[in-house]
Parts: sequence; structure tokens; C-alpha cells
Amino acid sequence: MSKIIQCIIVDDEPVACEILENHLAKINSVKVVASCKSAMDAFDIIRTNKVDLIFLDINMPEITGLSFAKLITKNSKIIFTTAYREYAIDGFDLQAVDYLLKPISFERLLQAISKYLDENTSKAESIKEEIIQEKSDSIFVRSNRKMINIKFSEIKYIESLSDYIKIHLTDKSVITRETISNIEAKLPPKKFLRIHRSYIVSIANIDSFTNETIEIGKNEIPISRSYKNDVLHRIENKK
Repeated sequence: MSKIIQCIIVDDEPVACEILENHLAKINSVKVVASCKSAMDAFDIIRTNKVDLIFLDINMPEITGLSFAKLITKNSKIIFTTAYREYAIDGFDLQAVDYLLKPISFERLLQAISKYLDENTSKAESIKEEIIQEKSDSIFVRSNRKMINIKFSEIKYIESLSDYIKIHLTDKSVITRETISNIEAKLPPKKFLRIHRSYIVSIANIDSFTNETIEIGKNEIPISRSYKNDVLHRIENKK
């Protein structure tokens, strides 16, 4: 087994910290030592703890993430987390492991940690076996300038609206800027089924189906020809 990666989160946005903490909680080989609201708080943690990896926001008060990165020891590696793409060049100039744009998906976070392992351990090949836990029961999406936690159990179906998707829940709908293929990659495949280039359905919420449509409540959703065989096989065999 690979060693535990001791990490800290440095971000003045509580929601951003919460998302990262939730993602990292699913990874066996990572331990969050602390979440810090400022670079000054992070300095105190680094002085008293061994920190392998720092998830560091760039746009923070008093001391920016870029300034902080120039001051810390090279023994601690950095993954920048920010909503601003324009800082990427500066971030990589500081030899950051990776540069993550918010909102950060679990899959993108895994890529960054895999990169860290490739650079710092010979056991990177074991990442899939050692760090992924199937604990997640929800996903965060951005809507109306907020990050909203959506439980998988509440999703009835998802509808594509070009560059946006509409997530139909049991009691409301949420629209977010995301492609349907991207959201499909973030959903547990045993619970959800792509039935059309514009629709994903929750298998547990299917009320009835034919060769051409699926009914969820009062909604009749088309099955496209290209997905038909797989859809019918999955539903009939409950796989």
C-alpha cells in the first residue's frame, strides 16, 4: 500500500473547501490535515505538520496563493484551485503539480492526484485500487452562482439543452452549464442510463417502458435507435 498523502486546503471560500473535502474523503490514500481560510493560517499548519500536498486557491486576501507558493518549502507540492484561467501560466511557472478550475469535479481531482503520484512515487499504478472509494451519493453543480449539492437518489432524469443541462429532481429542476456527456461521466453507471443523446434517466425511477420510450411519472422520454439495444438489455436484466 502506498503511503498516506498528508494534504491541506487553503481557500477563503467555504463552499469551495467543502467540495474539496467531500471529494478527498472518498480517497483512501489522502488525509486532509486542515482546511485554512488564509495563507497565514496555512503557515501555522505547515510549521507544525508534515504536509505533502497543498490545494491552494490563488485569489485570496492579504497574501495571494501565488505569493504564498513562492514562500513555502519545496517539500510540499502544490495543486492550484481557482476560478480564473488567466493565472494558469503563473501557476505552472511555480512548478505546480496541476491547475484545477472551479467547480472541480471528482474525476478531474483524481487526475491531479494521479499526476502527483507519478511525480512522487513509484507506486502510481495502484491508484485505482488504493484511493477510490464508492462512497459518493451526490454531486455538486453550479446554478445561479451557487454550488448545489444534488443527491443521486433525487434525480429522475437529465435533459440536454445544448451547452446546458436540466436536472429534473423529485421536487424541482436545476439548470447548470454542463454538457450531458460530462455529467454522464460523473454519475454512477449502475444507477443511471443514457437512453438518447439528449437524455439520461435514473433506472430506479423508471415507471414503465416500451421499445421506443421510457415513462417517469408523467414524462415520456424517447429512446434513440443508437442506444436502444443497450437500454432494453439493461432494463430487462436490471444491470
